[in-house]
Amino acid sequence: MIERWNRDQVLALAPDASSQKAAQGVSSPGKWSNAGVTAEAVWGECKGSGSKPYRACVDLSGPAYRCSCPSRKFPCKHALGLLLLWSADGVPDADAPADWVAEWLDQRRVRAERPAPAPRTAAGAAPDPKRAEQREQRVAAGLEELERWLADQVRQGVAGSRRHDHWDGLVKRLVDAQAPGVAGTVSRLGAVLGGEDWPARLLSEYALLHLLVVAHRREPPAPAVRGRVGFQTSREEVLAGETVRDLWDVLGRRDEEQDRLISRRVWLRGRASGRAALVLSFAPVGQALDASLVTGTTVDAELAFYPGSAPLRALVADRHGAVPATVPPGSALERALEEVAAALAGDPWTDSWPLVLDAVAPMRDGNGSWLLGGPDGGLPLHPSAGAPWRLVAASGGRPLTVAAEWTPQGLRPLSMWDEEGQVMVL
Repeated sequence: MIERWNRDQVLALAPDASSQKAAQGVSSPGKWSNAGVTAEAVWGECKGSGSKPYRACVDLSGPAYRCSCPSRKFPCKHALGLLLLWSADGVPDADAPADWVAEWLDQRRVRAERPAPAPRTAAGAAPDPKRAEQREQRVAAGLEELERWLADQVRQGVAGSRRHDHWDGLVKRLVDAQAPGVAGTVSRLGAVLGGEDWPARLLSEYALLHLLVVAHRREPPAPAVRGRVGFQTSREEVLAGETVRDLWDVLGRRDEEQDRLISRRVWLRGRASGRAALVLSFAPVGQALDASLVTGTTVDAELAFYPGSAPLRALVADRHGAVPATVPPGSALERALEEVAAALAGDPWTDSWPLVLDAVAPMRDGNGSWLLGGPDGGLPLHPSAGAPWRLVAASGGRPLTVAAEWTPQGLRPLSMWDEEGQVMVL
């Protein structure tokens, strides 16, 4: 039986704030009829503007969502409203799913059992050595230009970098040089401007770019270096490699928008392996993102990791079902910092890493800035985290287990567990 999710976990599945608000508007029992829940699914019919109610159901083992409404959001407000009703114990137990729900679940099982198509082996699918060599030459030329540009910036000073379009021309040339990874890094430099001590931060970013250029000249470049430059490993290649099966705690997620593209980062940690994992998904604005990993749950799954000196990004190769969720094991601050240091030693360009901190609480330092820590000190929160009032209220000064995303600018809290083991999404 899937453990019932709480309100925080359900609302964290919403694609945006407006979906959260709309879902709460359709979560009352009076909106629903013919609702039921079994060990694998919850379903119901919601009153809409038309003559026929909308049929919504959720495969809890996925989770996966289906609704007859025309919404392009995923999950839609009806699926979220149904889950909110279920989280409040407002859906009655049923012996078996409704016929239309059972049919959908059967279709999902058939698709899951269907063998994956074999990788293409036709001659036309093989990489063209000549084209590959041409790309290597273009990338090398583009990085050489980047190195000269960086030298110019250091020689001239950073005062001329105050304009947000300062890097636009360089970004276009790097894209033309088929180095999209570096181009993306350069395009994000504008986010440094205006912040506290921005000249030092900008110079740090320049130093990391220079390190990447130098590292790429080594033969052969490390997988992490090639990945940062923009040589991507295909999904098929990753899934064909070794997998790590574990009980993975879903710690939280973060969505970001850039250039009309939404990226979703979902952070996991393995119970037995202790490994950190990042599951990335992308979608244009307005289209559905992967919502199959629910914050605060634990999944028995096999993960395939992208190559690298400190492998982090992963794909879910296979899922073996959900297991009872408990508070994930945490680390003391010193041990957590050692883990981050090891990750940076393997990949100096790492800009985020998931941590589970044990026995910490929010506090202020002498300057009034927020920290997360204990009697022996703490780690600063990221400026975007703001004042962590929910964490303060839940803690009440008592130590908690908190999952957070480490970044060079500070921690971004993801979720926390109270004394009773209940998760709160932050």
